Amino acid sequence: MDSIFHEKQEGSLCAQHCLNNLLQGEYFTPVDLSSIAHQLDEEERMRMAEGGMASEEYRTFLQQPSGNMDDSGFFSIQVISNALRVWGLELILFNSPEYQRLMINPINEKAFICNYKEHWFTIRKLGQQWFNLNSLLTGPELISDTYLALFLAQLQQEGYSIFVIRGNLPECEAEQILGIMRVHQQQRPRLIGEDEAQTSMGYVSATDAGFVVEDEDEELKRALALSRQDMDVEDEEADVRRAIQLSMQGVKSSSADEGQKVQSETLTAEELRKRRQAYFDR
Repeated sequence: MDSIFHEKQEGSLCAQHCLNNLLQGEYFTPVDLSSIAHQLDEEERMRMAEGGMASEEYRTFLQQPSGNMDDSGFFSIQVISNALRVWGLELILFNSPEYQRLMINPINEKAFICNYKEHWFTIRKLGQQWFNLNSLLTGPELISDTYLALFLAQLQQEGYSIFVIRGNLPECEAEQILGIMRVHQQQRPRLIGEDEAQTSMGYVSATDAGFVVEDEDEELKRALALSRQDMDVEDEEADVRRAIQLSMQGVKSSSADEGQKVQSETLTAEELRKRRQAYFDR
C-alpha cells in the first residue's frame, strides 16, 4: 500500500488531488491548473468577441466570474479534461447512452473520475485490484471487483457524475509492484478528521463519499455502525453488505427529529432500501 501515491485534501484543491492520484505522482500544481483555466477563459472571451465587442452579451460576459476556476481552488471539468489531454487521456461520461450501449464491465476499465458538486476524486486500477483514491480519506481504500460495480451504481444514485478514463496512463511504481503481488487491507481508511468531528460535533462520517451524516438519526447511525465491523476485503458477501450500508450515507441529515427508532437489531437489505428511500424523500 505504501507504493500507492495518495495526495490528501488541502483546502479545496480536490481537482489537483484527483489528477495527481490518477496519474500517481505530483504532476499538476494549482498554478498549472490556473494557467489552463485562464487559457480556457481567453478562448471563451475571443469567441464571444466575434459577436461584437460592443454587444450587450459581450459586456455581460466580461462582468461574470470565470466558469473554469474560482478563488477557493475549484476547477471545472474542462480544465481537468485539458490537463489529461496533455497525457493523451480522454474522458468519457460513464452513464452516457453511447457508453452504456457498449456494455463494458467496469472492472475492465483502467480508472474513473467522480464528481459531485465541487468535489472530485479518482478510482483507479493498480495491478489487478481497484482502489478508491479519494483525497478526503486518510489513505487508499481497496475495492473488490464485486464491490466496484455496486459502488459506481451507488455514486450515480447519489448524483455523482462519473467519467471513464481512456488512454495509456503513465507508468508508476505502484502498478509495477501490485502487478506481481496482491494487497490485503485489514483496516479501511477513515475520513480525514473523522475522529475529531465525531468528538466535537457528534457527527458520523461516510467513508467513501466524504459527506457527513448527523449522529442523531438513529436509523442512519445503526446502519453506519455496521460498516465499522472488521471484515475481510476479499469477502464478496461483506462487500455487498457494505454497498447496502453506503446507501444510507452520502447526504447531511436535514431534520434530527424526524428519525424513527429501529424496531429490530437486524435489518434486511430490503428494509434498508425502504428506509433509505423514505429518508431521501424527506
